[in-house]
Order: sequence, then structure tokens, then C-alpha cells
Amino acid sequence: MLEHTTAVTRSRALVTDDGVRIVARYDPPRRAGERFGVVLAHGFTGSTDSPGLRRVSEWFGADVGVVTFDFRGHGRSAGLSTLGDLEVRDLDAAVRWARTLGHDRVATVGWSMGAAVTVRHAGLVGGVDATVAVSGPAHWYYRGTRPAQAAHRAFESRIGRAVLRLAYRTRIDPGHWRPDRPESWPPTPEAAAALVAPTPLLVVHGDADAWFPPEHATRLYEAAREPKELWLLPAFGHAESGAVAHGEDLVRRISGWLRTHLAAVP
Repeated sequence: MLEHTTAVTRSRALVTDDGVRIVARYDPPRRAGERFGVVLAHGFTGSTDSPGLRRVSEWFGADVGVVTFDFRGHGRSAGLSTLGDLEVRDLDAAVRWARTLGHDRVATVGWSMGAAVTVRHAGLVGGVDATVAVSGPAHWYYRGTRPAQAAHRAFESRIGRAVLRLAYRTRIDPGHWRPDRPESWPPTPEAAAALVAPTPLLVVHGDADAWFPPEHATRLYEAAREPKELWLLPAFGHAESGAVAHGEDLVRRISGWLRTHLAAVP
């Protein structure tokens, strides 16, 4: 059982199973005796220091212990970003660390790229008790919106990758993806969603998402098996920034859903 203390944040360098050094942070629950833990997976160009992630982490921390971390190629972590593929290994290292902190029930909550990673981790690796995907894509190489088009132009050009590295502390592996060989791509979030059950899955998406329209959420939900739930939120934007603009009530609602499902774990 987790011992509640007044201990402050802990930082840890984790090593993934493919040898990448990942910087992680743990904020203990502010409520005495809380045993549940949540691992938050940030979006593309984010990090543990991103204002949006810090705010939602604080909101979650009223009820549960929170682990945040920098994906490979982001912030202070080593390695190169593979845009949602090998990041599953980063999330798995963070989940395993959360278990060592005394949390016998651990959930994952991902935002945008992090949502793709949480669904893929829950379906392809497992080891979590519930998972939430907020503002996540259902498939790779979506270019249907201006932000998605701009991101792909950055991924795929030397100048764009330099801008991402210098301005956003995000370093891309230029050789990981072969746009001309879709048969070599890893399983999509949609394909992984079909494998998540019996782990509970919550899909959250907004009708004001500028990156991925709501049909991405619908496809994830329809691919998944029970237990699953879909929240399509009016006037909700994208990922962590959308959650902050939407207000603390959304995080409270997600936290309540998690507590209900984590309490049901044998």
C-alpha cells in the first residue's frame, strides 16, 4: 500500500527496454491513503515542463499520484522521436516505475500523439488497469487539417526538423518512417484499439479539435470492444491546451471515470 507522505516531487531517469534514457517525474497524491496512479503521456512537442501538461497534472494530483515524462526525442529525454511508434516503450517504462512507487492500480491518459501511444500500449503491450485517449488520431499520416499538414511538412523536411529541434526541443528520427511503404508501418491506434479489452478504454474528443476531426474518436471507439466509452465534447479543442481552456471539470470527470473503473479491478 502506498504510504502517504508530505514528500515533494521526485525525478527519475528511466531506461526503456531498447536502452533509451527517459526523464520522468512523480507527484504524490495530495489526498492521504490514495493508492491509484495515473501516467500522463504528452502530445507532440510537449514535455513534463509544458504549461498545459503541468496544469492537468496538478488537477489530477488532487486525487491520484501522477507520473509524467518526456517522450524520446522530447525535452530532456534522449533518443529521437518516432512519432508514436517506439514511444510505446517509453510509456511502458513509466508505467513500470509507477508500480514501484506503490500504486497497485495504474491508468494511462494520453493527449494527441500521447493518446495514440496509450491506445497502442494498452492493446499491444498491456499492463495497465484503464486507459484514456484524449484528442488522438485513429491512423497514421492524417493530413486532413491545416495543423496536420503543417506538422507533416516539418517532419519530412530537413529545415522543418531543425526548427522543431531548436524551437520545440523535439528531435525527429528522419529514417524511421517510409511514407512510400505503408506496409512497413506499425499497427495503427485503430488496430490496437481492438486489442485493448478487457482493459477499460475511454475515448475523449472535441468537436472544435483543429487537428483531428471527431471521426477519429468514433473509429477508435467502434474498433474497441467492451468495456469502452466515448465522450464527444462540444466546444472542446485539442489535447492538453484544450483541456486547460475547457477547465478543471473535465479532468475531474476523467478522474471520476478512472476511479470507478480502477476500484473495480480485482
